[in-house]
Amino acid sequence: MLYLRALCERNMKIALFYKKFHLKNDERVLSLAKSLRDGGAGVEFFCGNEIPNGFDIVLALGGDGTFLTAATLLGGRNIPLMGVNFGRVGFLAENDYTKIATAVLNREYVIDRLPFLKVSGFSEEGFCKVNPTALNEVTVTLQFPGLLSINVTVDGTTLPTYWADGIIISTSAGSTAYSLSAGGPIVTPRCEVLTICPLAPHNLNVRPLVIPSSSKISLSFKSKSETIILSTDNRSQKISSHDILDISLAQFSLSRARLKDADFFQALKTKLFWGEDMRNQ
Repeated sequence: MLYLRALCERNMKIALFYKKFHLKNDERVLSLAKSLRDGGAGVEFFCGNEIPNGFDIVLALGGDGTFLTAATLLGGRNIPLMGVNFGRVGFLAENDYTKIATAVLNREYVIDRLPFLKVSGFSEEGFCKVNPTALNEVTVTLQFPGLLSINVTVDGTTLPTYWADGIIISTSAGSTAYSLSAGGPIVTPRCEVLTICPLAPHNLNVRPLVIPSSSKISLSFKSKSETIILSTDNRSQKISSHDILDISLAQFSLSRARLKDADFFQALKTKLFWGEDMRNQ
């Protein structure tokens, strides 16, 4: 029945994207690819800096880092991206590979729109200049040990100065990534908010801040160093500490596909042991 249904429709074209070379020959991946082909789908593997058009869905095989790389390549294109967990924690690459083939062939998945952040205001060339967008977070940190003074404005309103090792501007999808490890709040992925989270703040009376996703954020800095580090997801480069960065939502988003039974709160329990009493473990 599954095979006939798939053949009755236009044959699906499915891209399998990976970063770790051993995955292409992993028995689990080969089994997934065979199930998809047996269901009538055309399957192609990609590993690199390009995913062509013409695919009905892209499966990112690995962890959240692989998902973010694929998201960067697909940004602005209406091709659904589904993360298949062959990594460790995996909040973006959350889906169980054993359930993927049947769900994809029957198109039994949900599409969410995840926003990108864009950052401008720096002139130095580098990885972030090539692609100044981020699905999870935009981060600014010190290049060398010291203290970074960070002035933040939100929609023209100036916040108290942050003295810290850096700052993270995160989307709701990125709340369980770097921001969480720095003490930021957990935000459900469908919330239309951004978070501002200082890294190791020296003024202990400042706390992470949640703001509307429509906000326009500006960052300026004072540092003994002439250069600081800008990161957009898993890309980093040096910028001048005299740069003024403007951060807001990009004009495009990502079509993220997930299995219908994917549950964010259950993921918190299983991946972060949320609410577990660890005292007697």
